[in-house]
Amino acid sequence: MPMNVILLERVPKLGQMGDVVKVKPGFARNFLLPQKKALRATKDNITYFESQRKTLEAQNLERRQEAESVGAKMTDLKVVLIRQASEALQLYGSVTSRDIADGAVAAGVRIERSQVELDKPIKSLGAHKIKVHLHPEVTIEITAVVARSADEAEFLAKGGALVAENERAALEAAEAAKRVAEQAAALFEAKPADGENAEAPAATEEVPAEEK
Repeated sequence: MPMNVILLERVPKLGQMGDVVKVKPGFARNFLLPQKKALRATKDNITYFESQRKTLEAQNLERRQEAESVGAKMTDLKVVLIRQASEALQLYGSVTSRDIADGAVAAGVRIERSQVELDKPIKSLGAHKIKVHLHPEVTIEITAVVARSADEAEFLAKGGALVAENERAALEAAEAAKRVAEQAAALFEAKPADGENAEAPAATEEVPAEEK
């Protein structure tokens, strides 16, 4: 049976501060209530919220401004994660939201695992765009650079793209076949066909017998 809660801050896909919404009991008990993002929508709690609305809105504004200030300094953040991977560019393991948060801390920026939006673990090399929620109303995008070495990470950070060994071999074979075809076509066009340029014998006009 759904539970009614009153939101103490904006919750994506759910509502804004002060909204009374219906949610699953498990979601409320395991996330919204312990994270202090909502209160049960009882008469007393709604009265309490209304009495504290201005204070809560002011606190929220202050936190949002702080988050915007921090976010402005993080827009170009690249978190480098060195991992082992196969020739097909697939990781031996995966990169999780915790890894990204730890990598950001190593880069000098403190974010929490819960702030990193990652639908599923990263399992391939490359530069991956990751959303980070600094505040319920402030979301930024950083780059997680997953590479096998520091040099490879630098290459990826500058916009380079890796090619799997099997794809590289296929591309090289295709290029080689293309070059052979072009050379064969050029050779065929340069070689004249038999008798193509031979001069045709001059036509002789037969003189009628009576004019001889």
